Amino acid sequence: MTRTRRSVLATTAATLAVTGALISSPPANAAETDTAATTTAEVSPHAAQTIDDIGASGAWWVNDLQHFDPKVQARVAKLLFSEQGLDLSSYRYNIGGGGVAVTTPARAAEDFLDSDGSYDWSKDKGGQTFLRYAAKYGVKDLIGFVNSAPAQLTTIGQSCGGQLKAGSESDFAKYIADVTDHFARKGVKLDYISPFNEPDNDFGDCGQEGMQVTVDQRDDIVRALGAEQRARHQKTSIIADESSKTTQFVSELPQWISQPDTAQYVSKLAHHTYNNPTDGQLGNVYETATSVGKPSWASEICCFGKGSTGWNQEYDPTIDNALLMSRIIYKDFASAHDSAFQWWVALASGYGSDPTARNDDGWNDGLIYYDPDYATNGNQTLYFTKRYYALGQYSKFVRPGSVAHNVTGAPDGVEVSAYDRNGKWVVVVNNQNTTDTPLSLHFNSGTPVRAAQAVRTSATEDWAKVRKPSVSSGTVSATLAARSITTYVFDQKGHASSAVTGALVGKQSGKCLTAGTSGAAIATCTVGEDQSWSYDAKGALKGANGYLTVTSSGLTTAADYTGDASQRWLLNANGQILSEASGKCLDVSGQATADDSQVILYSCNGGPNEAWSRQ
Repeated sequence: MTRTRRSVLATTAATLAVTGALISSPPANAAETDTAATTTAEVSPHAAQTIDDIGASGAWWVNDLQHFDPKVQARVAKLLFSEQGLDLSSYRYNIGGGGVAVTTPARAAEDFLDSDGSYDWSKDKGGQTFLRYAAKYGVKDLIGFVNSAPAQLTTIGQSCGGQLKAGSESDFAKYIADVTDHFARKGVKLDYISPFNEPDNDFGDCGQEGMQVTVDQRDDIVRALGAEQRARHQKTSIIADESSKTTQFVSELPQWISQPDTAQYVSKLAHHTYNNPTDGQLGNVYETATSVGKPSWASEICCFGKGSTGWNQEYDPTIDNALLMSRIIYKDFASAHDSAFQWWVALASGYGSDPTARNDDGWNDGLIYYDPDYATNGNQTLYFTKRYYALGQYSKFVRPGSVAHNVTGAPDGVEVSAYDRNGKWVVVVNNQNTTDTPLSLHFNSGTPVRAAQAVRTSATEDWAKVRKPSVSSGTVSATLAARSITTYVFDQKGHASSAVTGALVGKQSGKCLTAGTSGAAIATCTVGEDQSWSYDAKGALKGANGYLTVTSSGLTTAADYTGDASQRWLLNANGQILSEASGKCLDVSGQATADDSQVILYSCNGGPNEAWSRQ
């Protein structure tokens, strides 16, 4: 969330490592190339996760825009929710806590609960306006989220700086359920409820609403809300715990969700990424989600800049910050294997000294900006950033139900993600390089037969229709414009999948993954069969002695494929090879480099002993 005192979360930018294809088949000889590509990236034949939604939040800008001309409000709704705009598939509605003691008026969200226990449903006019718009446009997932309970339910009677009163969990649950029922009666169904947002912080400076929820109280709230929903036959699902950092999510969520009768009420596991997570930390998100058996969502991020995906104060409406945003989306989907990406605020007013140019006085929290002095000068102009168009490169094309396939072997500085849906491929490509870059992309399932669309955002383009790439024998050839985000849509022929075969080389050791009679090790690379691995649409890694399999005692090989998660693997673009059973990485034990060193499963840490590439 936007807050000027959050500099404590600033971190050094993580270095992005783009490795070669983990397993590669040669490019088709007949493939036409726009320019000579030196490597061929591979679209995995094995499906990773299914995408639930891509969206943004309605805090806090709705409290300002309730005072705007209705025509401007309607335009904003169209920009966010229509097919001509972002076509968001989720929208986060802020269920306010009353704003008691909050010092920033726009962040003092009204609640509906009066002191006598009655309800005033006329409150939160702006919030309700845009929630109704989202419903009208058919946004798939409407999410109600809570920063603070109503002030009378907090320990200090404020909407910031306190906690939920002990013993008030049931009253809080009834309040949320009442709000849910009210909107349902008005034809607006909330699909999900997040009962506490960033529970690790009480926001004691009172610049915005916030309520600390300790780890041992989170399960109490979830159970109370789940039981209340069940008693009312509500179909609204619960997401939690929306910790500010992935490291908190990984350490704290297992503690409370493991409490008796709690996990049954939680549908999705939500985390924020304000710690600028490394590849290893994103892998830990996947491991945590796997251990709980529920999909993870990246449900909030903003406010990075100055060339880094870490927290920084800056206002940058240019392609530079848009490419940082697109990198974060790419990594959330490709490394954490999140099933949703939700941006923080769709609109904001903190553009600093100039809404059209980069400056250090504002914040990179919005997609679209408006004048903070609108009330006095009457200015209701909307100012667009490249982030708006960057999000649209995903949200307009990667629709709910799209199935992500990992892409390995992209050129340096290029990030490629691929999605399969309804007989079409959607490929989103970030070219972080300052020069045009060739891309050769080979598909190992659902052969693309022609490019139907090519849409690009760059320093000079906004969702521009551009030259379609050539397609031949399952290989796409394109030239990526410098500093650009391009989305390609391909018609697809059939769903046949082929296995890809090759050697896997450890980054740290320079030695090959070698099949043994019980598991795997590393050894000096040869052309032997024991170093040839086949990877197929089932996610199986088959070596000379059978399928690489996870057991309670470690890795082994099995002659038969059972279809169990213990024999399924994800090959990430960053070099990690993840077990779908445990979420852990293939790891050379002890960072050894000698022949016959054991390969084990270990929590992902981003180390070179967990990175694998093709020979």
